[in-house]
Amino acid sequence: MQTIVCRQPGELRRLERDPNQMGPGQALIRIRRIGVCGTDFHAFQGNQPYFTYPRVLGHELSGVIEAIDPDLRRGLQIGDVVAIVPYLHCGQCVACRQGKPNCCVHLEVFGVHCDGGMQETLAVPTTHLVKAEGLSLDQAAILEPLSIGAHAVRRAALKPGEVALVIGAGPIGLGVMALAHQRGAKILVIDGDADRLRFAQIWCPVEAALPAGDHPEDQLASLTQGDWPSVVFDATGNVQSMSQAVSYVAHGGRVVYVGLSQDTVCIADPLFHQREVTLLASRNATREDFATAHQAVRERQIASDAYISQKIPWDDLIEAFPALVAGQRQQVKTLIEV
Repeated sequence: MQTIVCRQPGELRRLERDPNQMGPGQALIRIRRIGVCGTDFHAFQGNQPYFTYPRVLGHELSGVIEAIDPDLRRGLQIGDVVAIVPYLHCGQCVACRQGKPNCCVHLEVFGVHCDGGMQETLAVPTTHLVKAEGLSLDQAAILEPLSIGAHAVRRAALKPGEVALVIGAGPIGLGVMALAHQRGAKILVIDGDADRLRFAQIWCPVEAALPAGDHPEDQLASLTQGDWPSVVFDATGNVQSMSQAVSYVAHGGRVVYVGLSQDTVCIADPLFHQREVTLLASRNATREDFATAHQAVRERQIASDAYISQKIPWDDLIEAFPALVAGQRQQVKTLIEV
């Protein structure tokens, strides 16, 4: 079985391994599409939190069921196209008992804590498979990043008519925009890249797209008649941006950190208290969020074709990866075709 391993920062290597074996309660998935995301880039560059080497990358995955435990089919059968929920939870910890498996105390994520999908087959618990009815393999592979946006929107308890500011128009921020718009919110977006702002305006109906470096406070106040956005989603993972997000939110509003940073985030406490801001972290996603993203893609509420900026054959992956890392801001989503 061909496998691509990130042996250390800056090094991918193709290896031959014994085929994966399916265990009780699992299905064996023939991997067909692998989405490349910031987690993979950071791992390749050596700055991904919670990461150890060597590791098989890949957690944005779709494929076809090749074999399945007959006692735990869960409505699935051999030949079904599936998306994979890559977050393996224990089912017993305090988070799992509260129905929050996405932040399980013992969480393992394919491609981060355990080997992921850059291999020909992967054994997956049937509980972590989503039957991709009505979707192509390409569409099924992007459910994971879109579900992160769906989870962030659900965390914010966003209501129709609210003004939502999304900081960061990368792949995750785009998902937040689309799912927030689906909820009936009015969307504002901030990004430091003019090309990303232009794409955001094509991708989702937005009220305004603002450059990050132009001190957008006056514009935000004007666009909201002095009320400020009721919800601010920061999808940058940049500590300066995350600190500044509190300056953009309405009194009584919510700030949701979607992006992840290894550094300490500092918040101006007088402003935080004055506005009585609710600060929320949003981590990963649940099956409920996958279902939300699935429905949105199937019903064409999300422009999935536009989200996929390029596809690369499996055989070209190792040679192409350094260029992908160097040009990551010029991409939305790259898919590997296996």
